[in-house]
Amino acid sequence: MRRTLPTEDEAREILSRSRTRPAPRPAPRAGRALQGLIKELDAKLGRGAGALEPRWREIVGERLARVTRPQKLTKGRAGAGGTLELRVAGPAALLVQHQSEEILQRVNLFLGPGAVEKLRIAQGPVKPLADAPAAPKRKAVAPPLPAHQEAELKASVADAPEELRGMLEKLGRAVLGDRDHPRR
Repeated sequence: MRRTLPTEDEAREILSRSRTRPAPRPAPRAGRALQGLIKELDAKLGRGAGALEPRWREIVGERLARVTRPQKLTKGRAGAGGTLELRVAGPAALLVQHQSEEILQRVNLFLGPGAVEKLRIAQGPVKPLADAPAAPKRKAVAPPLPAHQEAELKASVADAPEELRGMLEKLGRAVLGDRDHPRR
């Protein structure tokens, strides 16, 4: 015997009584899902080329740092030393190739003995390094003005409003001091 299909009203009543599954939650973001694995791998395999970048100027020196950047550090198999890939600005590749042993020694001094055994050179444009923090500049203390010049300066700004008088005296001392002691 064939079963008859429910009418439209009966179908609505059946659907209103039945429970539906809640919508599945969205998958977590890839970065968050892989965070534990990345930390574990970082602890196991150590630092990569990203650790070299901030200290690159100190590792290879100013001259080479202008024309090279560490791109990638590949670990060797079974505890063997890895390969460091350097991005080198065009014609400087020959210079880097001749100094590769010295570069490897300096990188191994930073990363640890035997961390890098080979250097791979990839020619291409090199972004400039961030400027090294400059030493704080000291303000040169100007010698005091002779007494007669100081008196003339005070007399010339005596009519100025009180708020401006101190600044005008300071400016006058700087100008008169530069005249007496010209810069070389």
